[in-house]
Amino acid sequence: MAYTVGEMAKRLGVPASTLRYYDKEGLLPFVGRSSGGIRMFEEKDYEWLRIIECLKKTGMSLKDIREYIELAMQGDETIDRRLEMFRKQRTVLQARMAELQQTMDTLEYKCWFYETAKERGTTEGIGDLPPEALPENIRAVRARLHCGDKKPE
Repeated sequence: MAYTVGEMAKRLGVPASTLRYYDKEGLLPFVGRSSGGIRMFEEKDYEWLRIIECLKKTGMSLKDIREYIELAMQGDETIDRRLEMFRKQRTVLQARMAELQQTMDTLEYKCWFYETAKERGTTEGIGDLPPEALPENIRAVRARLHCGDKKPE
């Protein structure tokens, strides 16, 4: 079955302009066209589009995504290079995830801090609590935030 840009965009849950942009950027060399020049997506193109979407979410540049697609279309002689690209992007994503986890930990600390302040009716003294008085999951975050200096809560 063939799908128009609008139909495929609806299946993917993206605006049709996104697919047109991908095409303009050279990310869709695998998509056929009708005799009238209209892009016609096949079922097999759906997986390609999902991979493009995934790679974008990892932070991969459009240039690198285009290179990956070109390599994939060249065949098996590019397997090593494609594997290298995915491993590199996995490392980038792991670093981003670690950064996001640190951000989440900080938010958890601030939620604990203000929940405690709400219970007490004040923020006074919470920053002075000894580490053993803090929930275990909060201790390292506060230590990282304070770095030995008194920081505003």
